[in-house]
Amino acid sequence: MPTGERAAEAGPATGGPAAVGVWCERCGETAATGGHEDCAAARALEPPRYCARCRRRMKVQVLPVGWSAVCVEHGELRG
Repeated sequence: MPTGERAAEAGPATGGPAAVGVWCERCGETAATGGHEDCAAARALEPPRYCARCRRRMKVQVLPVGWSAVCVEHGELRG
């Protein structure tokens, strides 16, 4: 699975499509504000820290091959 691709794309309660991320996955601030060039560069090398959909801190595990990041509300990302 490519880096950053969601394992489960359906919304948790409705089963509908996933919401577009509005939060930065690295710093947790609003993604619409500028100045996330450093975050984008870091995200190329490391797993996300925050859920882009709800801003919750995610449980991150570095695996022998890639990583896993879990949001309790929106599920798992693998990279």
